[in-house]
Amino acid sequence: MPYSLQPITDESFFDTAPLNYTIDVEVPAEPDYVWSEFTRQNTLDWCRALKKVTYTSPEPYDEKTTRTAVLAAGAITLNEQFFIWDEDPAKHVYRHAFYAKISSRPGLKQFGEFTEVTPSPGGRSRIVWKFAMRTSGVALPSFLSTPISAAAFGSVKRDTVKHFS
Repeated sequence: MPYSLQPITDESFFDTAPLNYTIDVEVPAEPDYVWSEFTRQNTLDWCRALKKVTYTSPEPYDEKTTRTAVLAAGAITLNEQFFIWDEDPAKHVYRHAFYAKISSRPGLKQFGEFTEVTPSPGGRSRIVWKFAMRTSGVALPSFLSTPISAAAFGSVKRDTVKHFS
């Protein structure tokens, strides 16, 4: 049974959501290559937390692009709608953000991700990857939710650094 989620329409949600987590890393790869990995079909296949991510819109992608993500073991499927898609190849600066429109499981009111890739010295890239959500029901207190989020998103961070190293 599909469950509709509330849209995210403002980038500030990634900093103000009740539950949020940020990955901020440098990787030894050029920004254009890093961006191409984030925007290819079946992206994020390097992350053990995800089973499959498929763009459901034709290229070229933009702020109306849609995507489907299946988390590991098929526990949950999200239908996603991008609302930010900015590419500046001349400056090697890229960013996009989406919100989940539909979830295959209950429990989320809002969920979204923001990704930004920028150049770092020495041909490296800085990846800022923000995750934000609002759950339905009672939220865990931060002293419990922070370690849980760190563990869950920690594997995404480790897998991403390993993929680009």
